[in-house]
Amino acid sequence: MPAEQIEALIKAALPDATVEMEALVEDNDHWLARVTSDAFSGKSRIQQHKMVFAALGDRMGGELHALQLHTSVPN
Repeated sequence: MPAEQIEALIKAALPDATVEMEALVEDNDHWLARVTSDAFSGKSRIQQHKMVFAALGDRMGGELHALQLHTSVPN
């Protein structure tokens, strides 16, 4: 799954999000995503990650094999 598609799915669910994608392996299947959003305010890290995974739906484990997440609230 290309980085642009992952970014678009995340931004569709979290419109204010800033998403930075980094390939962990050059196979379009293993990514690191740094996601910053005001929507994460007051949420635990687990809740933040669940929000991102919900945006990706059933693509996780299928089209997208591995996604490492770093989530944060804007400074």
